[in-house]
Amino acid sequence: MEKIYEFLKKCDTYYLATVDGDQPRVRPFGTVNIFENKLYIQTGKVKNVSKQIGNNPKIEICGMADNKWIRVEAIAVEDDRIEPKRAMLEAYPTLKSMYSAEDGNTQTLYLKDATATIYSFTEEPQVIKF
Repeated sequence: MEKIYEFLKKCDTYYLATVDGDQPRVRPFGTVNIFENKLYIQTGKVKNVSKQIGNNPKIEICGMADNKWIRVEAIAVEDDRIEPKRAMLEAYPTLKSMYSAEDGNTQTLYLKDATATIYSFTEEPQVIKF
């Protein structure tokens, strides 16, 4: 999981895909954090992405760094406790201008039953399950 975290941090921006009815939706994301040995992402509960994950928690993440790319398939599980929200906001202090752990909007989700595959043009794909 640490390798996935480091890769996504290197990407700076990665892309998260959800399903909206029968339509795929993809948008840029930038938050990733490890808390209590789980990989977390963050969004706002008022956003469409939050509603889509609520309706279908299966997500996919894709990003590229150092001429390699990653795909992560997972179930996004909401953790509404204040501790992971605080940890995320400490990891990304610039978010504090838009979110707070107590605002009722900040949503932290950890990735469950995840399979990450790291690809390159010169090496065999590397599969990591967490």
